[in-house]
Amino acid sequence: QVQLVESGGGLVQAGGSLRLSCAASGRTFSSYAMGWFRQAPGKEREFVAAITWSGGSTYYADSVKGRFTISRDNAKNTVYLQMNSLKPEDTAVYYCAAGTIRCYSRTCYSQKTSYDYWGQGTQVTVSS
Repeated sequence: QVQLVESGGGLVQAGGSLRLSCAASGRTFSSYAMGWFRQAPGKEREFVAAITWSGGSTYYADSVKGRFTISRDNAKNTVYLQMNSLKPEDTAVYYCAAGTIRCYSRTCYSQKTSYDYWGQGTQVTVSS
């Protein structure tokens, strides 16, 4: 069992930055791939970024590529999402997720069904 707790959300002006953190419980954090998803009001939850269990590979949605960076610190059981050049359309609740994903294609990591555990989410609001 893995419990995930997100933090770092808030209100920021367009062009600003935020860093989200997701702290995981349990000793097996390093065996899980980690992902970030987001859900805006009235929309489906969508993939944002993911990182393999080793941290050796990362995957991004086209809408955030070049602006967001996912990273992990297995010693701290934490995954991060650094978000730069934020836009109003980035406004959403951001969720982190953990899954035992062992394939190496963006398709695997971008699917919600690949993840077994989810956090409660943290609100990110970008004002124009």
